[in-house]
Amino acid sequence: MDSCFFTPEIGTSSSSDPRYAYKLLLRALSLIPVWHYALGFVFFLVVWLYHFLEFHFLEDVFGRFRGSLVKLTYNPDSHVYHGVVSKCRILHGRYLATPWLSSPNIQTCFLNFFGRPPVFNYRRQLFRASDGGTIALDWLLSSDVSGSTLHKSDGVCKDDATPIAVVIPGLTSDSSSASDCFYNAGWTEDIRVVINYLHHEYPKAPLFAIGTSIGANILVKYLGEDGGKTPIAGAVAVCSPWDLLIGDRFISRRLLQKFYDRALTIGLQGYAQLHEPRYSRLANWEGIKKSRSIRDFDNFATCLVGKFETVDTYYRHCSSAPYVGNVSVPLLCISALDDPVCTREAIPWDECRANKHIVLATTQHGGHLAFFEGLTASGLWWVRATNEFLGVLCSSSYMHKQSSGLQSSLGSSIDQGPYVNITEDGMVAAVSSEPSANDFGEETSELEKTYQKRNKEILPEMDLDADNQKEVNSIGLSSILEGSQPPTNNQDVKSFNLIASIRRCLNHLSQQNRRSMWLLAYIAVITSWPLLCSVLRISFRKKQRKALSAGAALRKM
Repeated sequence: MDSCFFTPEIGTSSSSDPRYAYKLLLRALSLIPVWHYALGFVFFLVVWLYHFLEFHFLEDVFGRFRGSLVKLTYNPDSHVYHGVVSKCRILHGRYLATPWLSSPNIQTCFLNFFGRPPVFNYRRQLFRASDGGTIALDWLLSSDVSGSTLHKSDGVCKDDATPIAVVIPGLTSDSSSASDCFYNAGWTEDIRVVINYLHHEYPKAPLFAIGTSIGANILVKYLGEDGGKTPIAGAVAVCSPWDLLIGDRFISRRLLQKFYDRALTIGLQGYAQLHEPRYSRLANWEGIKKSRSIRDFDNFATCLVGKFETVDTYYRHCSSAPYVGNVSVPLLCISALDDPVCTREAIPWDECRANKHIVLATTQHGGHLAFFEGLTASGLWWVRATNEFLGVLCSSSYMHKQSSGLQSSLGSSIDQGPYVNITEDGMVAAVSSEPSANDFGEETSELEKTYQKRNKEILPEMDLDADNQKEVNSIGLSSILEGSQPPTNNQDVKSFNLIASIRRCLNHLSQQNRRSMWLLAYIAVITSWPLLCSVLRISFRKKQRKALSAGAALRKM
């Protein structure tokens, strides 16, 4: 019997045409349900956002939400560490960010947009500078925080020994200033004048200083310039930029940092708009309006008014890192390694380690001035750390004591004329006391006559609206601690007053607006996508392995 076999021709036009393969591929792709494509798109979008926004939610999950240890950098012979920081439980613990804010960028944005401080009644005291500028001291007493009216008055007793905490904020401004001498990142004369004035007015009261962001840079630079001659007893610098030149390179490096750069530039341009007549006369107004970055603004404004040759010259001149070695005051520096504004590359690790008066505390996460903690993000970790450090320092024998008389302007950068960035209104002095008399209007000694040029003006108690409150408090929070044990002797009275005052005010000022909690569910869903996708991927892999095993078994048969 004859058999006939049909063999298809190899190399026909239909099978050899490359377009035929693409047609088959497109036909196969068209058979895949649309929702599979949507799921894949969402998956890749979430992965991209997870890395772009620097989320660390999975890291926290795998770490069982224990947080990361706080790294302390200090000199082995540091009396500040062994006598003060070694007794601080918070600084020797762990920091865990709020789970639904597990991103330095989300934390920083959340602080700026939703971190509204409560409203307080401040007693504003204005210094009118000889050049026409204004320095504002907003006094916040313990009675203002607690709401007590039993011993409420309009002033502070000159002999009051209650510690005073001066908060130096970052970028802030006030449209009422009319000076050609503008505040900037390296201008330390204003804080020097305020500290010396407070020390003269209240010689028995220990002075503490807290600087945040640019305010921290100014504080460290001031402490380094004055050395042991400053009357400051202790200080805390939070999220300092340290080296402005490195910070400038960092903020223009990545796309995300450029968003911060642009946002800050818009804020500076808005500030400059309030002072257009003076900027038009002293700087390049057209250049200011066209500025696309902080560096552009400094080039067209800061350098021209401050007489700096270049922007880099200005940044080098006003950085605080070169002054770290000369700090002679117990200083706690707090920085987050994932700070999206002030890079870890600028932290002077070796200089801090070489100085016996400095302890550097760094956390893996925290963002810029955020450090939210707790499920509801109702507290800030750096606030608690500051509370504890100042409380222990005040009860110890390691508070700094001024080595000589009041320090006048040194032969440093502050003597070389006005610098530019913003005006100086917004400085906060927080005092914990229950005063019995108003001494602001008293005639003072010959030393105070040196301040008559500033024409001290004391305003009555005033209610600041929410916008002004945010301007004063959003960049730096004045703190007052709350003690758990009453003082047992006269020696403990000073430390108890500081502990009872700084913690209470800080706790109040760090409360967040409850209306923002509606974001909890939304952000929780967004941050849980990576974990859900990981579970789905594992499940798909198991099914794929089973299918491959079944296929292999069929082939063997």
